[in-house]
Amino acid sequence: MNILLVYPQYPDTYWSFKHALKFISKKASIIPLGLITIAPLLPKKWNKKLVDLNVTRLRDKDIKWADYVFISAMSVQLASVKQIIDRCLLLNKKIVAGGPLFTEGFEQFPVIDHLVLNEAELTLPLFIEDLENGRPQKIYQSDKFADITKSPLPDYSILESGKYATAGIQYSRGCPFDCEFCDITALFGRQVRTKTAAQIIAELDQLLQIGWRGSVFFVDDNFIGHKKRLKNELLPAIISWMESNGHPFFFITEASINLADDQELMDMMVKAGFAKVFVGIETPEESCLMECNKLHNNNRDLIECVNVIQQCGMEVYGGFIVGFDNDPPNIFDRQIDFIQKSGIITAMVGLLNAPRLSKLYGRLQNEGRIIDEFTGDNTDYSINFVPKMGKDELLKGYQKIIRDIYSCKAYYARVLTFLKQYDPPFVEPLSFKRIMALIKSIFYIGIIRKNRIYFWKILFWSIFNKPKTFPLAVTYSIYGYHFRKVFRDVI
Repeated sequence: MNILLVYPQYPDTYWSFKHALKFISKKASIIPLGLITIAPLLPKKWNKKLVDLNVTRLRDKDIKWADYVFISAMSVQLASVKQIIDRCLLLNKKIVAGGPLFTEGFEQFPVIDHLVLNEAELTLPLFIEDLENGRPQKIYQSDKFADITKSPLPDYSILESGKYATAGIQYSRGCPFDCEFCDITALFGRQVRTKTAAQIIAELDQLLQIGWRGSVFFVDDNFIGHKKRLKNELLPAIISWMESNGHPFFFITEASINLADDQELMDMMVKAGFAKVFVGIETPEESCLMECNKLHNNNRDLIECVNVIQQCGMEVYGGFIVGFDNDPPNIFDRQIDFIQKSGIITAMVGLLNAPRLSKLYGRLQNEGRIIDEFTGDNTDYSINFVPKMGKDELLKGYQKIIRDIYSCKAYYARVLTFLKQYDPPFVEPLSFKRIMALIKSIFYIGIIRKNRIYFWKILFWSIFNKPKTFPLAVTYSIYGYHFRKVFRDVI
């Protein structure tokens, strides 16, 4: 049996970092962790080939070689998914599909032969058994959650790892919180399930063996969902492993804002090598936090929380949302003010949308306000429901935020605010890749760009005031280049 695993292409979005990747000669931001995790679940006697459309093209001969084409995708990859499906149908190839896009809206894909939904550890073995017995079904679903201590090691042998900027690891699934706009608890539950420390160490060993160095993203939706297990098991194991192996990686993850309440946990994460953390801040308006049930963000000084995390040694990436029913008319200016004061460089501001499995979708559907499907990209000016504020006013205000915070003047002001308060716990060693990134940044940003003066100011500030931050100054200049490319129509 020949199995072609296909990962669809991402559009040019905020998180694709498409325009930044050329500075480090990489094709894609992160590896397709889902597909290389399910690959070991397939029978060893089957032949497997991976085609990630973010790093290479899908050829007709790849499709013709396959007995089955497996597709895994998120909502934002829908356009690419449709193209893949059309090509498979044209060549008369059977399709097996799974992942969040299909789990949330499988009825939109009647032409797909087999839908393996929910968590693959539960549903994929059932499909394989039926297929080998000659009676595969159309849909495989489960309302249970997988025991991920039994999840296999990802298969990196099918991956062209050199084409990616960041590797991926998953430690946990599920989130203890239940924000109205989020579909994570519907997909993975509120009880946080974790792998063992031994599993994670085995995955780190595997990354080391394939020659990986640098950035590793723990893709957990809330890495600190089980603090006790983190402190007692995982982080001590990672700290020991990193010390024994010469600190080959630095880690990125996602966490809730209550991370700022736990100094011991932050210190352990920094010691383990965590350098960046994405935090869903959403809004400075407390009535909106109440509205969306993000109560753990309420009754706290959010800017101070950000400062605490960053001063501890982890850069905060921030998620922000406009479009809540309770948004006041001045919410756009308040978001801009918050972002600038916080020094959050990577501030992803998005329009509120309602994923199909979220509680928000159910509420808005009952109110007759759902008007479209969720695109999966909350920065593409789409909104799939009727907002209370009025769509025109909301879009105008949203564009004002983007225009203000990603103008060169405001963006580099945030970079400076951050660099002044941030003391890097470690610095990546000088490498050919980093030297080339500097040279390219000087050409693309420091010479040919109209607002190049800001680039030179931040570089010289770091050299003369805080030399340890010079690599970061270069990196954030490249990030700014990407963000302005993504939002070029507004800026």
